[in-house]
Amino acid sequence: MKPALQRRVQRYGWDKASAVYEDSWKTQLKPAQNKLLEMADLKPGETALETACGTGLVTFRIAEAVGPSGEIVATDLSEEMINLAQKTSEERGIENVTYKRMDAEKLDLEDNRFDVAINALGLMYIPDPVQSLKEMHRVLKPHGQALIAIWGERKNCGWAEIFPIVDKRVESDVCPLFFQQGTGNTIEISMSEAGFKEIKTERFSADLYYPSDELALSAAFAGGPVALAYKKFDKKTREEAHQEYLDSIAVYKSDKGYNIPGEFVVAAGVK
Repeated sequence: MKPALQRRVQRYGWDKASAVYEDSWKTQLKPAQNKLLEMADLKPGETALETACGTGLVTFRIAEAVGPSGEIVATDLSEEMINLAQKTSEERGIENVTYKRMDAEKLDLEDNRFDVAINALGLMYIPDPVQSLKEMHRVLKPHGQALIAIWGERKNCGWAEIFPIVDKRVESDVCPLFFQQGTGNTIEISMSEAGFKEIKTERFSADLYYPSDELALSAAFAGGPVALAYKKFDKKTREEAHQEYLDSIAVYKSDKGYNIPGEFVVAAGVK
């Protein structure tokens, strides 16, 4: 897939997914977000950049950690994600975050501005992840820290069949390099190429719990990266794809719902 097309698929796909994203993934992604924030060890008064901020699940926790004397710039490619995060910030009275729709590969931000740069589970969707890491490196102050959370290896993510199930029903792959950075030591190589030093990673497993078929399907199709392609499916195509996906995760089902295995990698590096 050409990079420009991939950006459009992700931008408008996440616009479509924004309304159901939190219900689909808020609990399931928390282990990775917790580990990232633990490794970030944010301090009051720090300045932070978050790329691919989504609906603000991590942004609000960063805002709390750096406190009113700190400053956060939160960006996302999706206008709808930015609008939702901004709305929730206003409802919660959070005043130290500025939201901007922006391409993570080309940040419209000055050099050497931030103490910390964070991307929580967004790097997999970016056409050129190394370029995005280079941009994070550029806007960090000397000795500033970058924190990246990504999904791990495909073989360790029980929900991964969603991609071939959707891909064979559309004209091109919807997310062709999703597991690339989480495989082997790829993220360490990418961060080194971007200029980071003192790189360290933690890889761990966490089950994704969904109590029903309906919620498992909503997360996979309507609340995630295949949302744009899914919106174009007719009723028959949706029913066929739903059944194929449920068959692929049936091994993880019990009388209490689904516990689908997942793997995350959190990486940190210093400028």
